[in-house]
Amino acid sequence: MRPMEGMRVIALEHAVAAPLCTRHLADLGADVIKIERPGDGDFARAYDEYVNGMCSHFIWLNRGKRSVTLDVKHTDARAALDSLIAGADVLVQNLAPGAAARLGLTYEALKPANPKLVVCDISGYGESGPFVQKKAYDLLIQAESGLISVTGSEAEPSRVGISIADISTGMYALTGILGALLRRGRTGEGANVKIAMLDALGEWMTYPMLRHAYAGSPPPRVPTTHPAIAPYGAHRTKDGQIIIGLQNEREWAVFCAKVLGRPEIQTDPRFASQAARRENRPALTALIESVFSDMTSVEAAAMLDNAGIANGRLNEPIDVWNHVQFEARDKWRQVNTPAGPVRALLPPFEFTDQEAPMGDVPSVGQHTDEVLSAIGFTAERIATMRAAGAI
Repeated sequence: MRPMEGMRVIALEHAVAAPLCTRHLADLGADVIKIERPGDGDFARAYDEYVNGMCSHFIWLNRGKRSVTLDVKHTDARAALDSLIAGADVLVQNLAPGAAARLGLTYEALKPANPKLVVCDISGYGESGPFVQKKAYDLLIQAESGLISVTGSEAEPSRVGISIADISTGMYALTGILGALLRRGRTGEGANVKIAMLDALGEWMTYPMLRHAYAGSPPPRVPTTHPAIAPYGAHRTKDGQIIIGLQNEREWAVFCAKVLGRPEIQTDPRFASQAARRENRPALTALIESVFSDMTSVEAAAMLDNAGIANGRLNEPIDVWNHVQFEARDKWRQVNTPAGPVRALLPPFEFTDQEAPMGDVPSVGQHTDEVLSAIGFTAERIATMRAAGAI
């Protein structure tokens, strides 16, 4: 039995944060019903056309769900939504600020009909305070949270190259929902889980906030190194770069002896402590790169591996797509999409006795008739709703 087998999730979602959360709920075996706008559906379907004419984001975030189109402002469509929610275990929504309340889809409004329901509300800045009505997109939250200020080069800050505000929010939503379901199993009571994007990245920014607030020292932007640890980061080789990471003085001693071939460097005053190495990072980097200058990245990695020093290659996305470690561990599967089969990674959580279902990516409204029929709507009523634009 899958962990969430037999549970139904209603997803009033778009973009990234909520769809990532519910995609993982589907990976755990839940029946996720994605409510989309009649016609175009989730606007994330149109972000790009990189995968056989379909959106890469949508394929990533929406496999294993059933798509139902409903205009929730239409009487018949709203009746269908209410029926679905009444029989659901979880409702996830990341509608515009205030939209859920205007539609009567708050936890308080839904609880009388379904006391066991877990409602997860995802917002940008929370449901109070001066920013409550502000629109919140990933880049904006990266900026407001201070993340951009610690990312990039010394000359210029930069956004993180993936939708990290959305992703962190989606993962905290997943955690909150699973926690609420665990408690419901003990008490029989539902819950209202609230996740704000600013809170999610605020949690992740705690280290730089503590450093800045208590030491008056904002973390410097060091693109491929670490602001507190050295040596830690990218170093040039004969044919490219390799990333190395040392965490403690024991590893530093090994590195000096087995990689640099100069044990005496360990006690050189310029490098004898973490603070000294950080202060003299340019000289340390030059010393390390003089050793790597006649080696390819593969040769440098082999030497570091033999010494027990952590290292990694500076890969491009296509290198990860073809990563030998994924291949060796049989991590790839194929999922069907309206544009044909595509390759997809199994989810990061693994159960030794079962595999994630890896369901299809739905077309807009693909399951509308199926789902409405299952809750008692006749074919004639469904046809009338479609003619009226309700579905």
